[in-house]
Amino acid sequence: MDARHVLATFPRLLSRQDSSGSSQFDRGDVSFIIVAGAMVSFMIPGLAFLYSGLSRRKSALSLIWAVAASNAVVIFQWLFWGYSLAFSTTATNGYIGNLRSFGLMKVEDEPSQGSPLIPGILYSFFQMEFACVTAGILMGGLAERGRVLPAMVFIFCWMTIVYCPLAYWVWNAHGWAFKWGVLDFAGGGPVEIGSGIGGLAYSWVLGRRNQRELLNFRPHNVSLVGLGTFMLWFGWIGFNGGSAFGANLRAIFAVWNTMIAASFGGMVWCLLDFRIERRWTMVGFCSGTIAGLVAATPSSGYVRPWSSVVVGILSGALCNFATKVKFLLHIDDALDLFAEHAVGGIVGLILNAFFASSAIIGMDDVNVGLPGGWVDHHWKQLYIQFAYVVATCAYTFVMTAVVAKIIDIIPGLGLRSTPEGEMLGMDEVEIGEFATDYIELRRDVADCSTFGFSKAQGGDAENERHAQHNTTTTSTHTNGHSHIHSSTVDGSEPLESISEKPEDVNGRTTPS
Repeated sequence: MDARHVLATFPRLLSRQDSSGSSQFDRGDVSFIIVAGAMVSFMIPGLAFLYSGLSRRKSALSLIWAVAASNAVVIFQWLFWGYSLAFSTTATNGYIGNLRSFGLMKVEDEPSQGSPLIPGILYSFFQMEFACVTAGILMGGLAERGRVLPAMVFIFCWMTIVYCPLAYWVWNAHGWAFKWGVLDFAGGGPVEIGSGIGGLAYSWVLGRRNQRELLNFRPHNVSLVGLGTFMLWFGWIGFNGGSAFGANLRAIFAVWNTMIAASFGGMVWCLLDFRIERRWTMVGFCSGTIAGLVAATPSSGYVRPWSSVVVGILSGALCNFATKVKFLLHIDDALDLFAEHAVGGIVGLILNAFFASSAIIGMDDVNVGLPGGWVDHHWKQLYIQFAYVVATCAYTFVMTAVVAKIIDIIPGLGLRSTPEGEMLGMDEVEIGEFATDYIELRRDVADCSTFGFSKAQGGDAENERHAQHNTTTTSTHTNGHSHIHSSTVDGSEPLESISEKPEDVNGRTTPS
């Protein structure tokens, strides 16, 4: 998202005006960005399905609700003051914008901050969709124990205090990172590091889930995981391709690079999981695909297609290994936001220092003559990218934790549900509906008749002691997510609902 030569292209802007003085933009460019923005909005339900599939069934709908509601909150925030704080044309402090465009005032047909090829009102819409996707990713931090109403208050404040400054730094012509020459095409800093590090900080403030909730944990609907992933992949084409802000050659290279990085990321992650489990896991392939898409976000508009092979391979491998970090930090990042988004964004940003090509950058006919990376013998780009990564990570984690802590201590806005609510599931205590309705036979692993006892034989504490005595628990790394599998001493899996019980040939549920 560069506009380094907006002033240099001022004569070109004058040529876009008719005799009445009104701005005339190429309708092909305008149409392309409208469609790209619509594709990005399609990533919102993609995220919702992905998160729903990865979670337990009893908390699946709460994540769908959180992603959908955060979308509405961000649209309001962006209209209210978000766009002005991120893309004000008159603020010069290098850190955050002013309120010149409060309520989208004075945002009309002037050339946008991002590119002279499209008007400001269209640019504000496209950037709003980026903000909505970032907030949706961050909502994964709520998984299975976060309350949704305080999360909406948090996301409004987070967008204002964290996301808007991050966007201003690198995409606003007055931002310090922009002036310093940082290469961040479609959001390695604001979107990926912002959501990944922000999700890690939010999970840290929330605290770990109850240990009982980690027993026998696995994605409840892998079909939704696959569906959500490919909805995201489709939207990411508009996400990265549209960041060229015109129907030009740079957009085509961005789309190609996106496809290449995603495919190699998926294959590498799947191979790494196969070496341990000897299974070609779908969740593993989806995790690697998203890692590649994330790494392509900051790099796709800068590098040649062969470079995206390296981007995909490194992102798939490093993001896979990064899923172990949460155990070292003792932070329950349930959906691996840090490993997928923060690490993927960092990989893409750092590789820009090596592979960014001035020839690719100039193919939008706007950013002509900008330096690339090491392939163009621009050696200092490495420390520029590295310093930007460090600054973005540090600012995001500290400010996210501060905002979350402050909201958490406000009466009535505690971020986390009660232990009882966590046991019942967020869908029941927060939403009152279920993603998949079912007839429940038993609530907890400790209630299962396969342990040889019932609630009538003792209270929950006694049942839990029996459960711990009669189970063997192993921790494995499956498909990029840590699962703790519990099995009974006879090797059978505890069942949690009637929908999981085997059926006979007539379709009737077989009794235990």
